[in-house]
Amino acid sequence: MASQATISNTWINTKVPSSSFKELGSLSSNPTTSLSFKKRSTNNTKKSNNKNTISCSLQTFHFPTQYKPSSTTTTSSSSSITNTNTKTSTTPTKENKTHQQILSPKQEPQKKWNLVQKVAAKALDFVETTLVSHERKHPLPKTADPRVQIAGNFAPVPETPVQHSLPVTGKIPKCIEGVYVRNGANPLHEPSAGHHLFDGDGMVHAVRFKDGSASYACRFTETERLVQEKELGKPVFPKAIGELHGHSGIARLLLFYARGLFGIIDGNNGMGVANAGLVYFNNHLLAMSEDDLPYHVRVTENGDLKTVGRYNFDEQLKSTMIAHPKVDPVTGDLHALSYDVIQKPYLKYYSFNKDGVKSPDVEIDLKEATMIHDFAITENFVVIPDQQVVFKLSEMIRGGSPVIYDKEKVSRFGILDKNGVNGEGVKWIEAPDCFCFHLWNAWEEKENDEVVVIGSCMTPADSIFNECDENLKSVLSEIRLNIKTGKSKRREIIDESEQVNLEAGMVNRNKLGRKTQFAYLALAEPWPKVSGFAKVDLFSGQVKKYIYGDQRFGGEPMFLPRDTNSENEDDGYILTFVHDEKEWKSELQIVNAMNLKLEATINLPSRVPYGFHGTFIHSNDLKNQA
Repeated sequence: MASQATISNTWINTKVPSSSFKELGSLSSNPTTSLSFKKRSTNNTKKSNNKNTISCSLQTFHFPTQYKPSSTTTTSSSSSITNTNTKTSTTPTKENKTHQQILSPKQEPQKKWNLVQKVAAKALDFVETTLVSHERKHPLPKTADPRVQIAGNFAPVPETPVQHSLPVTGKIPKCIEGVYVRNGANPLHEPSAGHHLFDGDGMVHAVRFKDGSASYACRFTETERLVQEKELGKPVFPKAIGELHGHSGIARLLLFYARGLFGIIDGNNGMGVANAGLVYFNNHLLAMSEDDLPYHVRVTENGDLKTVGRYNFDEQLKSTMIAHPKVDPVTGDLHALSYDVIQKPYLKYYSFNKDGVKSPDVEIDLKEATMIHDFAITENFVVIPDQQVVFKLSEMIRGGSPVIYDKEKVSRFGILDKNGVNGEGVKWIEAPDCFCFHLWNAWEEKENDEVVVIGSCMTPADSIFNECDENLKSVLSEIRLNIKTGKSKRREIIDESEQVNLEAGMVNRNKLGRKTQFAYLALAEPWPKVSGFAKVDLFSGQVKKYIYGDQRFGGEPMFLPRDTNSENEDDGYILTFVHDEKEWKSELQIVNAMNLKLEATINLPSRVPYGFHGTFIHSNDLKNQA
């Protein structure tokens, strides 16, 4: 694995004067950049004649012809995505370069190539240049356009070595001793073609709490993919969502395999980005994306981060791990899934006991490869969603995306004993028209023969991955699965008059798999941004909101229990990163989960892009890291 030396990018630069409204990846030389919100209408509307306008259900972006990330001397708006009544501006300078000109410079490979490899590398680079030139003649869908996917505070940042004694407003609660870590996508190299937010390289942001003070660091997770691309000075591994569309996607796969055939790159040790989930288990902090094994990341004594390497649980794990494994708070066991998009078995379940010893794989029979980003556990069962977003690689031959919504398929949930030994023990219960990207919790109600699942049902189901004109909705729902009758019932937890998009979040993890009253979820509005979080009473449907403020947005709220023995389920704190798009500054907020009052704010030395999921490692556990 590569050394812990700081990784730098020529296209990433966040050193901005505090008085500047600097924006990385500033996307508009047009003085008006707008975000429009419109409810679905039955009337036909006229399409914009502006060729540089990208329209989707919730947003209208105005971009120049070329993608022009700002230089250090450029002054721009606080965000490329703003309220419709807000005007933004960009002051161009001679430092601005076109998309073609600012690609990270190719470096000489550190490993020695023979003559055949050198010739092959040049030939394949020429093929790729030709392919990119062809691709740029065609407009990208918003789900694959880097000008949309990594605009504003979705844009990447460079690594930040640990910085101590950060300014604190308020007082950090005494019980918060340890480190809060959060994962996210942060592309090392500027995309040369299509790019989806989920495609970026993994970066972990860490805030360490010790004796009432705080430190901050962020580091790339040095995956096999990132190390090789860093050495070559450009992206060479295919991007699963942003690039693998249609015939050009097939061409990119062929390029990848050709480079591997000549030994220019090595894809045998995984292609994952490790950018989604984080879990602390058996003295290991693991960074994950479902396309690879997890990566072991260590928190150093001074609060910095170091990638140890790709982690296979002492050679026990031979397949990928889902981005959201579950640690049972009672047994300490870790439960996980692994799915394959190419060959059967498409899905496997396995677990590790608290000492890290793996169970045999349980092969689960699925008719087709299905996207399963998350799942749930109860006291005795594993709850497996088999929904309508599926993988069909043959669609690429027909010019489409391999990730599709199968309207003919009926969504269902599988209930499997945690200690099950084969897939024949799965009890499948249909739940029509239900797609939950995330499941927040599940529990058993034995008196009703039911398993209760709490999740956010998204429509359209594939809108995250494919262009669509319909407004995205993410509705917090209770799904009841009757094991005895094989029937399901679903209800919206929040009253229709108060309905809001609720996404990334969690319940009290000490209650995972058991009946819980509260969930803490991101207010994903204006989509895809997060304007605050909601504390939802899952029994009554009551919603209490915490709003970050004007032009302030964040991400997943992380609930940290004050005391594992507390009588109150909500006795604890919410930790969340918040970014101010006017001041272009980021902070960590600590909010009392019982009364939603702000306890402390930690000013961070670097911008924190909007990201994905996190966890907290207590100080005693940090001492015992592997």
